[in-house]
Parts: sequence; structure tokens; C-alpha cells
Amino acid sequence: MTQDAAHGAKMSFAKDMSYGDYLGLDAILTAQNPKSDAHDEMLFIIQHQTSELWMRLALHELQAARDTLLAQDMRAAFKMLTRVARIFEQLNGAWDVLRTMTPSEYTAFRPALGNSSGFQSHQYRLIEFMLGNRNSALMQLFEHDTDKFNALSVELTRPSLYQIALQLLAQELGQPDPSGAAGQERWAARADVQQMWQTVYAQPQRHWALYELAEKLVDLEDYFRRWRFNHVTTVERVIGFKRGTGGTSGVGYLRKMLEVELFPELWHVRGAL
Repeated sequence: MTQDAAHGAKMSFAKDMSYGDYLGLDAILTAQNPKSDAHDEMLFIIQHQTSELWMRLALHELQAARDTLLAQDMRAAFKMLTRVARIFEQLNGAWDVLRTMTPSEYTAFRPALGNSSGFQSHQYRLIEFMLGNRNSALMQLFEHDTDKFNALSVELTRPSLYQIALQLLAQELGQPDPSGAAGQERWAARADVQQMWQTVYAQPQRHWALYELAEKLVDLEDYFRRWRFNHVTTVERVIGFKRGTGGTSGVGYLRKMLEVELFPELWHVRGAL
């Protein structure tokens, strides 16, 4: 390529950081190590690796959103929560690529997976814990990995994102804090909390920041639910009702997860308005 063709672009990176250096592409692009000769195993690996990268960003944003809400800086948190919702939109679209794999193609390499399963995703479990869907029994999956187990343990000492939203809600309305202890298990819907949110929705102009926070949380859960739904349909399309490689009931377990509500009062209040 001539200098004119390159339009003055820098061409030598023997001593300077290049695009690949900055992004660590050598490590990323050599991290795909299929265990079989099946053509479609590469698709399966990259699908899950890229999902983990997006979840890495989701955790980064959720942590920052929680910190800014604790500092009562709602406007900054809104941007971060919007980004997390769009991350799950991106994750959702990825199922369309995986669904190009047929049951026969998956069966060709499934034995190579052993007992590995997305059920064991540490980052996914952290996201659920941060959002309030906490089941400490699942920490058993990570007892063999001290760092991952400790990260989940620390998360259980902190209030979930929804608990912090409830603290802000109670503070504005002059009501007792309903958020409960930081380490409690999955949040269950409460009539008194729904009534508090109904006050906000009945007078959005008076409580605009909380009104907007509520809608950001609903938006996030909306995209999260779509991701879960597409996960179920993709698994059913590829393996039917076989048990998952990690030992779960597969589609049956995933369908049960569709019933989980992260922010239940924000959904139930709609029928009360």
C-alpha cells in the first residue's frame, strides 16, 4: 500500500501500541479451543464467550449504577441502567445466530462438553444476585473456585439494586424503609411496596425521578425476560426436552425461571392504576 493510499495512516507499530495490543486480541482470538472436530462447536464456543464479555460489561454498569444510586445521583444511574437493558438486547439477538445450529449438528459435539453448562456461569449468577434474585444454595457451584465464591459472598452482604431503589422510594415518600436486610434471598412481592409505587405512578410529575427510575428498572427487566424466553426456545429447538449438560432439567428448568419477577411491584402496580 502506498503512502497516498493509506492517507497518512501510521504503518509501523514495532515500538507503539496497536489496535490489537490495546484490545488484547491475541488472547481473545486464541481462546477458542474446540474439543471435537465438529464444525459447529466453534459457533457454540464463540456464542458463549461473547455472551460472557457482554455480561462483564453489564456487571460493570450495574455496579456503577448501584454506587450512583447510593450517592443519590439518579441521573447518572439512568444512563447506566439504559445501557444494561441494551446489553441484554444485544445478548438476545445472539440467540438468532445460535439457532442456525440444528439438533444433529449440536449432537455431534455435545459429548465434548462433559458437565459444563451455562448454569455454571459465575457472571450470570452475579447479575442475578445484584438484581435481587438471590439463591445462596447456588453458591455451591463455585466452592471449588475461591475467587468466584468470595465474589458472590461479598455480593450477598450488599443491598440489591432494587433494595436501593426501595430505600430511595421510602425516603421521598416519608415511609418506613421496606427494603430489608442486605443479604436476604429472592425478593417477594409486598402489597405495601406496591402501594408506595402506586403513589409515584399516580403523580409522576411530583415524583419524576422515582417515576423514571421505576421505568428504567422495568425496561431492564423487560429485556432480561426476552433474553430468558429466547434462551428457552433456543434450547428446546436444539435439544428438545433432554436434560441439560449441567444436570438441570433443561427446558423445564428454564421455563420455571421465566416465572421469576425481579421487580414484582413495578409490574403489579400497572393493574392497580
